[in-house]
Amino acid sequence: MITAIERYLATGRASGFSLSNVEYRLRSFARFAAVRQETHVRRTTAIDWSSQSGSVAQRHTRYQTICSFAAYVHLEDSRHELLPPNHFGYRKTRRVPYIYSKADIERLILAALQLAPVNSLQPLTYVALISLLASTGLRISEALHLLISDITPQGLLIRRTKFKKTRMVPLHETAVEGLHRYLTSRHRFRIGGDHVFVSNSGDPLCYVRVYEMFRKLLKSANIQPQNGRWPRIHELRHTFAARALESCPTGRRSIGQHILALATYMGHVNIDSTFWYLSATPGLMQDIAVAGESFLHGGRS
Repeated sequence: MITAIERYLATGRASGFSLSNVEYRLRSFARFAAVRQETHVRRTTAIDWSSQSGSVAQRHTRYQTICSFAAYVHLEDSRHELLPPNHFGYRKTRRVPYIYSKADIERLILAALQLAPVNSLQPLTYVALISLLASTGLRISEALHLLISDITPQGLLIRRTKFKKTRMVPLHETAVEGLHRYLTSRHRFRIGGDHVFVSNSGDPLCYVRVYEMFRKLLKSANIQPQNGRWPRIHELRHTFAARALESCPTGRRSIGQHILALATYMGHVNIDSTFWYLSATPGLMQDIAVAGESFLHGGRS
């Protein structure tokens, strides 16, 4: 089975996936199957191995890894058994995102301007970072990995994405101007470094530090927890997507093209991630409900 696993991993990595966690799980499963003197995927063995995890989510992850592997190797050797999907009945739930208002974002930027030391690069760094996230919907990891050389006339070249795929993100002229002002300020402070967003010492910003600082900015901007949870910096991305969908043009064909373009722009691996934002915003859901009711009544509201 190890030979089949190595072939499966090689195929996936040739497509650009790292598969480090997948490799760990598959090799663990192979050892488990070897104890039973099995050389092919067996349904009962996959279930027994997956059941060793403590939570339903972990059992589901382990099981789905074997499902994908079994489907691949079954094409070469039918002695590998195909597995029924979602054996453990797991259903992933998403936290309802906080959608920042325009006033929220303005207060966050004002709070960032007042960060100490006032006469340093730090306030300008967080103003530029928050502004870029709000205007582009980048993942925070993508923004923190940006290099100055990734700023091109065509937009931002996003190299280190969640799914290891490169994409170009066009920028509005106001975003271009904002980045230019920030980089000019860096030059004035004589702070170098290859990364776009850096600390006062020129080191790349790390996520833990940004997470802590953003919580401080939320408090300064008087943005309160919702249902016991603080809004997250990643929800600037949710806000961008929700606003983009709210501006969606009318007409079935235009809507489809708009959503597909948004999915590509945001680097979604499948369209489901984009459609999820439809249910994440009450305003969008109300529009969907009105449109649905109109359709059921033959176009009459």
